Parts: sequence; structure tokens; C-alpha cells
Amino acid sequence: MNVTTTLDGTTARIRAHGEIDFDSLPLLRAAATALPSQVSDLQWDLSDTPFMDIAGLHLLFSPTISSPHRRTTVTGLGRQPLWLLLTAADVNPGVFDLSRLLPDIPPADFRPAVS
Repeated sequence: MNVTTTLDGTTARIRAHGEIDFDSLPLLRAAATALPSQVSDLQWDLSDTPFMDIAGLHLLFSPTISSPHRRTTVTGLGRQPLWLLLTAADVNPGVFDLSRLLPDIPPADFRPAVS
């Protein structure tokens, strides 16, 4: 696993190169923890991540990394990581709220207005 971190003002992009599992989780958490305190937007770029197991859920939904002061999103989801996120959200939408990570997805309790 290789990790690339890019900073641009208050925005950080962490790009994971390889599979996300419990062996790579400490490295990814360390990259997020090392971000300067002024970073208010963290984007996980998973373009080079073909596989993610439950460790990826721990990473993306960890309250220590996803603080209320830091907006966390994810981009570049491949087929298997996206499947894992959608499955987790389907099983437990209250815990795995994808509207936070994927801003284009409405919250689980969203109901369109009746016209």
C-alpha cells in the first residue's frame, strides 16, 4: 500500500494505491491523523483501490478521522468498494450514511416532496 497526500489550503486529498484491509488500515489512519488542523475537507481518492474489506468501512466511518469539524468525502470508487459501501448502507443505513461520503446521494430518511 502506498499513500499520496495532497494539500490545497483547507482541503486534503489522500489517495490510496492498493487494497484497503486491516494490514493497510494503520497507514491510512496515520495519513489522516497527520493532516494539519486547518484541513476542513478530506477527500479519500480510491481510484487506485480495486478492493476494500470491512477495514475500509472502519476507515471511512471512523469518528476519530471524520470529526464534526472535517467534511469527509470519497471519490474514484471502483466496483467492489462501491458494492461494499452500498451493502453496508443497505444493512444499516443509520450507521453507514452514504450521504455524508457521497454528497450526490440523498440521506436514508430523505422523502421527496409530494406535489
